[in-house]
Amino acid sequence: MSDILMPKATAVWLVDNTGLTFEQIADFTGLHRLEVKGIADGDVAAGVRGADPVAAGQLEREELTKAEADADYRMTASKPKYSEFQEKTKKGPRYTPLSRRQNRPDAIAWLVRNHPELTDGQIGKLIGTTKTTIQAVRDRTHWNSSNIKPTDPVSLGLCTQIDLDAVVNKASERRKKMEEDGTVEVQTDTLKPAEEQDPASSGPTTLDELFGKPKGDGDA
Repeated sequence: MSDILMPKATAVWLVDNTGLTFEQIADFTGLHRLEVKGIADGDVAAGVRGADPVAAGQLEREELTKAEADADYRMTASKPKYSEFQEKTKKGPRYTPLSRRQNRPDAIAWLVRNHPELTDGQIGKLIGTTKTTIQAVRDRTHWNSSNIKPTDPVSLGLCTQIDLDAVVNKASERRKKMEEDGTVEVQTDTLKPAEEQDPASSGPTTLDELFGKPKGDGDA
């Protein structure tokens, strides 16, 4: 059975305009038999206007005729016209509004610092950026490296907290291995809200502070 649009409204119409049994209507609309009985008794869907499934293209008239003639017959919903020509929407890269794209290097730096277990591919999908940009931030070869400040991508509006938590949880096993190998330090403290943090102890704020100054950039 295909999903029926407006199942209650469809059930109302079938109850009022056909001789179908409650079981037949329930099977077609996906409602419970007692719910269909409640519609017939006026206890359920009061005030709901019936929707003709035949006129809506969800049911062939021949199917309805067969069902009315045989109480054991179960109707099959019609497929939407041209459904075989409809392409399924492919999930592509996350779209980032133009006004926020300039903040992506800041988000990359934050993710690299706070979640080293994330791969470049995961970071790219999370905030809608490329591996080339991520690598440039890591290597400090990005054209704006001196002005990049690690910033939470959620606060920048580049992803939701739910999306961030999901990708971090997915990479949790990788982080455990990194902690066991000593690649990353085990963090036992929790992150305080921004308004409660001490700027002097909030950690590095630029790429130079985060990764250290590149060789040759110091004083002679």
